[in-house]
Amino acid sequence: MKLTLDDGWTATVTVPGDPLRVTPRFDFRDFCVRVAPYADVDERGRFLLDTFGSGPWLWDAPDELRFDPASRELVGAELQLPSWAADAEASGRVPALPLVHPGGLRADEARDFRLEVTTGLCRAPGDTEFTCLRDLSVLDEPLEARIGIAPDVALLIQDGTVVGWSLTDPAQYLTTAFASPDPAPPAPATRLLLTQCLDLITTSLLDEVRDQNPTALGRLHAIDKALRDQREDRHRVDALLALIGDLVEDYGNS
Repeated sequence: MKLTLDDGWTATVTVPGDPLRVTPRFDFRDFCVRVAPYADVDERGRFLLDTFGSGPWLWDAPDELRFDPASRELVGAELQLPSWAADAEASGRVPALPLVHPGGLRADEARDFRLEVTTGLCRAPGDTEFTCLRDLSVLDEPLEARIGIAPDVALLIQDGTVVGWSLTDPAQYLTTAFASPDPAPPAPATRLLLTQCLDLITTSLLDEVRDQNPTALGRLHAIDKALRDQREDRHRVDALLALIGDLVEDYGNS
């Protein structure tokens, strides 16, 4: 299968292929999913220099798919989650997603391109899955395929074009920055807190927090307290607290 991405750039899916074996890292503070071998900022810089594909440039931050220059095989990805979630009606229109076919991805030519970030975040009930779409018009037609490029991370294909991506079980991969996620299953309380945090930061409630609306600030403080009081699953809880704590510091202490 040949896929088209932005700028008319194409790649070939190899199924069965060799998907990335790196565990995804859902960095809640930066609101992105990293599937790459680097462990800090310096390693990330070297990784970008040693690979080609879609990558950052100055203040530009597109989605990143990075390929090895010699083999042209996919070796890493960093995908930005849309900052605002689609409403319940739109999320309810997400069709039953095709089965994931694990596969490798080989660039058809070794040149850079630009992969625009997705704009529509559709949250499954209980936030068991994120479906990130180029735009919500994708929901008007069925999806053709879902190519699993890494554990629980898949590209969504429609008419031979990459129109988004999905992350299954986001709570499992919660972490901070470049740290590896806890391999143990998330605590049930952590899953609930993830949903509460997303209800705050991906809706108009975030604007109300910034406007220092008392009701919204009360909700922010309640989430902050619940995160600080939870004793189990601290690695994931601290990942949520990294962003919620910033919001409290910036808007909740006046």
